[in-house]
Amino acid sequence: MNRILAVHGSPRGERSHSRRLTERFLQAWLEAHPQGELTRREVGRASLPHVSEAFVAAAFYPEPQARPLSMQADLALSDELVTELLEHELLVISAPMYNFSVPSGLKAWVDQIVRLGLTFNTVQDNGIAQYEPLVRGKKALIVTSRGGFGFGPGGELEAMNHADPWLRTALGFIGIEDVTVVAAEGEESAERTFQVSCAEAEQRLLALARTF
Repeated sequence: MNRILAVHGSPRGERSHSRRLTERFLQAWLEAHPQGELTRREVGRASLPHVSEAFVAAAFYPEPQARPLSMQADLALSDELVTELLEHELLVISAPMYNFSVPSGLKAWVDQIVRLGLTFNTVQDNGIAQYEPLVRGKKALIVTSRGGFGFGPGGELEAMNHADPWLRTALGFIGIEDVTVVAAEGEESAERTFQVSCAEAEQRLLALARTF
């Protein structure tokens, strides 16, 4: 496993804490794996199209091998993103929590890579749809930042966190179940409090870089 795909979901640049922490991890990972290959995919500051009616019609066309050229064009970016994902063993996602969920660009990326026949299949069991993940042998790291405290597992605000738990669900749906989450919390608290949380997250990421 020496190929890593980094998906940056924050719409902020140098002011993004999730982006900064992710880049610190990637730097350490490359130092620990000098033969490793890194691919970056920008979805936070780049314009990634959201799912459209044309996309849905093309993705669920009953005979995928016979899609009209116009439908192939509608899926061209999605095909590229799926291929990119499948070509890498490791996935790193920087995903700040915005209004209890992920930024819309990251949601659009997920919608583009969850593809029938490519990353999951469906079969009928007594008329009920059953889903089968098609992605195998990969693991993921989610690096997230949150404005408040208590959004992690066991926290008092855990039920309000629809960011990294949702990402874990979406990745698991296509077969990526080995998922680690590293979070920095409290950006809206006292500066020193947030600095401590970021430092703890960074130390965890540096340790993880040696074994991820």
